[in-house]
Amino acid sequence: MNENEIKNRINKLKDEINHHRYLYHVLDKQEISDAALDSLKHELYTLEQANPEFITPDSPTQRVGGQALAKFTKVQHQVPMISIEDVFNPEELKNWQTRVQKMMPNAKFDYFAELKMDGLAVSLIYENGSLIQAATRGDGKIGEDVTRNIKTIEAIPLKLVGLDKLNNIPERIEIRGEIFMTAKVFAKINKEQTKKGLKVFANPRNAAAGSIRQLDSKITASRQLDFFGYDLITDLGQKTHEQSHEIMKNLGIKVNSFAKYCKNIEEIENFYNKINKQRDDLDYWIDGIVINVNNLELMKKLGTVGKTKRGMVAFKFPAEQVTTVIEDVKFNVGRTGVLTPLAYLKPVQVAGTTVSHATLHNIDEIKRLGVKIGDTVILEKAGDIIPKIIEVLTNLRTGKEQDIKIPQKCPMCGAVIVRKKDKVGIYCSSLKCFSIEKEKIIHFVSKKGMNIDGLGEKIVEQLMKEGLIHDVSDIYKLKIEDLETLERFAEKAAKNTIEAIKQSRQVSLARFLYSLGIRHVGEETAYDLAQHFGSLDKIKKTSVVDLQKVADIGEVVAQSVYNYFKDNNNLEMVDSLLKQIEIAKVVKIKQTLNGKSLVLTGALDSMTRDEAKSKVRNLGGDISSSVSKNTDYVVAGDDPGSKYDKAKKLGIKILDEKKFLQLIK
Repeated sequence: MNENEIKNRINKLKDEINHHRYLYHVLDKQEISDAALDSLKHELYTLEQANPEFITPDSPTQRVGGQALAKFTKVQHQVPMISIEDVFNPEELKNWQTRVQKMMPNAKFDYFAELKMDGLAVSLIYENGSLIQAATRGDGKIGEDVTRNIKTIEAIPLKLVGLDKLNNIPERIEIRGEIFMTAKVFAKINKEQTKKGLKVFANPRNAAAGSIRQLDSKITASRQLDFFGYDLITDLGQKTHEQSHEIMKNLGIKVNSFAKYCKNIEEIENFYNKINKQRDDLDYWIDGIVINVNNLELMKKLGTVGKTKRGMVAFKFPAEQVTTVIEDVKFNVGRTGVLTPLAYLKPVQVAGTTVSHATLHNIDEIKRLGVKIGDTVILEKAGDIIPKIIEVLTNLRTGKEQDIKIPQKCPMCGAVIVRKKDKVGIYCSSLKCFSIEKEKIIHFVSKKGMNIDGLGEKIVEQLMKEGLIHDVSDIYKLKIEDLETLERFAEKAAKNTIEAIKQSRQVSLARFLYSLGIRHVGEETAYDLAQHFGSLDKIKKTSVVDLQKVADIGEVVAQSVYNYFKDNNNLEMVDSLLKQIEIAKVVKIKQTLNGKSLVLTGALDSMTRDEAKSKVRNLGGDISSSVSKNTDYVVAGDDPGSKYDKAKKLGIKILDEKKFLQLIK
């Protein structure tokens, strides 16, 4: 090709790649495979490397590159990035509406509501259609230039589309939106952090914010961040906030599909309630909805108060961060012998539930927080995540607070407490500690373990105190007459428990491995070990190196498994169990769902959710909690909910129960 042909080919490739980016990120469509798109990108890269004079800043190849920055430069926002007033209940929402209506009594108000993303706000500046600058919110007036990092985000166009359809196109266009990390990517990154022995991120927002502020854009690119536009600052003829969203989408900016026009407060409340029910099914974190006065002229006339616009409000979901007081701290002994400090709190409502306890994890965390008994603390809870103390409000101290005393002896058995080398936890030194054995037994009989119904925590503790069981192998020596004389046990309950014990004598290798409570070995790892080695003997005799050959098992987990089966006490207990139970032969199942991602929604008649997940995993499939473009099948039972709707929208194959059973047959 001559110089002119090369230039034309490069421009054609850029247009084609940008077209498919727009389809994928803005319209949720895909016309060609990822491999085909990668091939186009590779050709463009090769041509540009051979002809660097044709490389432009808006080329798709320029998303990652160059030396790491020494620091970020400051950027002044021409239009301040203001905050949003929060309301927390319908009454406060109606008070807000009354205030704005009172300011303009003759105006007719309608609204535009959108999801309040839990991410990082950014401003994007396009000049002649090309992205020239991206900046963080900062203090609202001055932010940081993060252009190089923003360019790594595929969801953000380097060049706007559809400008030719606008009248009087301005040279400069400003768009604002939210950078976020999906829950799936967040889980994946934290899994990788754990494998490497690195600190995990607290939540997707922190992970996204930390990723954007990396001086090396290659690190940002590896974090797979996403983006939604929420406001068009430049006047492109829009009269309403709803039109701003439509114009952004036409320009190639990804906007959230849940955003909705609401004609009155009642429709806003209905939208809020609907999203609140669906938010656990979303693949990103939100903490409420944002309501805008839809008419932009009215919004302008309402003006601002302090740093917030009067015509905009955030209707927050039930609080996920609250303050409370630590009334006491006690140390619990777990099945591995580690002592975990548990804070007893003044009961408080957070994220829709009453919380009275929160773990302090270990003594290093106590020191890091500087927490004392009597302190006022900030408590955080996200969804179903265990409540966590994240900060101490030291300015509220009275001087009566007490230091947390680290025990020198086990609170359960009185044995000396030790701290192992390179470990953050403190441990009970006794091999016969009552609490350690109790927790081991509770884990052993749990639903995901040996699944022995009738042996709950209180029953296990009672059996141990009566001297009927000392470790897990003693469970199989119990007789009906041992149980009938105990409090809580009638004849029928005793008979049912003995029958459940009998049923558990036949067990899969994966379930048995999980029930042993080996450190770092969860349900998935136990299954992977069973499938890879096929027998308990092989696992017992294998090396750390061979253990690491199992998919998704790193050095830490491999060492833990190896150490467990080199401990004579563990081996004696396992041998004792093997005299009582029979481990079923591992059947190497053909991995017919290998590489396939499935999402389950709604209730199935023929099996439980856990049974369905197990069958999918046995066939090599992956179970995801949320629907995305990467989902292969959505299995829809009775009352499937929002995941079903999203699957239909994305064109993902939906299986009813009959088709699902055929798939896993």
